[in-house]
Amino acid sequence: MAVDPDDKVIALVAVGLYFAAMLGIGWYAYRRTRNDLDGYMLAGRGLKPWIAALSAGASDMSGWLLMGLPGAMYVSGLSASWIMIGLLIGAWTNWKIVAPRLRAYTEVARDSITIPSFLESRLHDDSRMLRIVCGVIILVFFTFYVSSGMVASGKFFDSSFGVDYTIGMLIVAGVTMLYTLFGGFLGASLTDVAQGLLLVVALLAVPIIGVIDLGGVGATLDGVRAVDPGRLSFITGSSVISIISAAAWGLGYFGQPHIIVRFMALRVPSEAGVARRIGIGWMFLCALGAVGTALVGIAYFAKNTADAPADSETIFLVLSELLFHPFIAGLVLAAVLAAIMSTISSQLVVCSSALVEDLYKLVAQKSGRPELSDKTYVILGRCGVLAIAVIAAVLAISPSNSILDLVAFAWAGFGSAFGPIIIVSLYWRRVSTAGALSGIVVGAAVSYAWGQSWLSEQMYEIVPGFFASLLVIIVVSALTHRRDPEIDEEFTRAVELSRSKEPYVEPPNEPSLTDA
Repeated sequence: MAVDPDDKVIALVAVGLYFAAMLGIGWYAYRRTRNDLDGYMLAGRGLKPWIAALSAGASDMSGWLLMGLPGAMYVSGLSASWIMIGLLIGAWTNWKIVAPRLRAYTEVARDSITIPSFLESRLHDDSRMLRIVCGVIILVFFTFYVSSGMVASGKFFDSSFGVDYTIGMLIVAGVTMLYTLFGGFLGASLTDVAQGLLLVVALLAVPIIGVIDLGGVGATLDGVRAVDPGRLSFITGSSVISIISAAAWGLGYFGQPHIIVRFMALRVPSEAGVARRIGIGWMFLCALGAVGTALVGIAYFAKNTADAPADSETIFLVLSELLFHPFIAGLVLAAVLAAIMSTISSQLVVCSSALVEDLYKLVAQKSGRPELSDKTYVILGRCGVLAIAVIAAVLAISPSNSILDLVAFAWAGFGSAFGPIIIVSLYWRRVSTAGALSGIVVGAAVSYAWGQSWLSEQMYEIVPGFFASLLVIIVVSALTHRRDPEIDEEFTRAVELSRSKEPYVEPPNEPSLTDA
């Protein structure tokens, strides 16, 4: 398909305006961020529920929602939508059972601002091994996760504008790094909101205009049936094992640090319910848009074979260019960048917090170095953002990697390592440090080993990884648990706070949270 060069320029202007808006929001967040680590990494626990909901959704739904998932359904039909069904169920459950308790417990447990520091404080682990292992796992898997977003951004510029893959990838990496580096968690959250709104509008606009262009819903479905009636079936070409494997993506939600950190930033635990309804509603609309884009693509390109994309993962991009005025197409295409950049920014913040809060501070304490000022820690956090962005960009240089494969690897790793211990630590008093550490290591190891073997073709590695971790946590904890009255008292306080609508007030005669 020959595209007018002037149309590309117009679309690029729209994308440029989007970049400028994101940098502007990042600057606004920079001006409003407290110059301390809690403010930079967690926005001072001041997120309103609608901001937390849209931020969690946008940081979750990376480039795979507009590229990887529609591409998979374009090839396989509705049988590939079991991933999205599993994610919807997993996200709802995550908001329901994890969000309120995690928000409460992280404040009770020494005002923890990261997942590793929460687990250490929850279990009173004086060895610091739990925090170190968690920090290392976060850095390893998130570096690959960030890399998947950069691969998506390179493909985006190559497919949409003919810009060299590497140049496009570096542009997106640079802009995202800038507003995250200066705006921190608040910058990532506020840009997530803007990106989430743009994303859902674009995801609905493409299939709606496509259906109109094809002559209506009936004509669109007839076009899909003409290609292959099985594309409209949820089970054609699928086995029970493959459906379970795809739906098991939902298990990953419980252990994704960049998502559950939004729960920790809510103003009060009771606002998790409002956030859940907003977040799941947004996610459902996005799912409809992704499914609609795939079905419209099947019918549209059956009639217009010359315009069919060479890479199935670019179907959303190609349809946008064909169906809209160049400027509108540019804004729709910016939604792809919104999905990519919102996830990258959230993950960079979590990586930065792991480097500074969970690793650097421990090393400094053990070596006897003096405590640094809050301003210095924030500077170190920004250096962490820069370092992880550079490493991820180097890994993304090769465009041969599949976006969905990279995401699947990191998603399973986090879900298996952290999902079981997060749930168990919030709902079972008797979990022990040995049980937690064993479960985290086993979950990550099983997920990795399974994913590198032929077994991954039969079952997604998160299934064995998650349940192996859960079993090890329960068994080892049952054998090693020693009752600690202080831990029991904190557990009781956290449960009570999770049901309260009032802000947390520290009990008298105890050190303040800032002294802990």
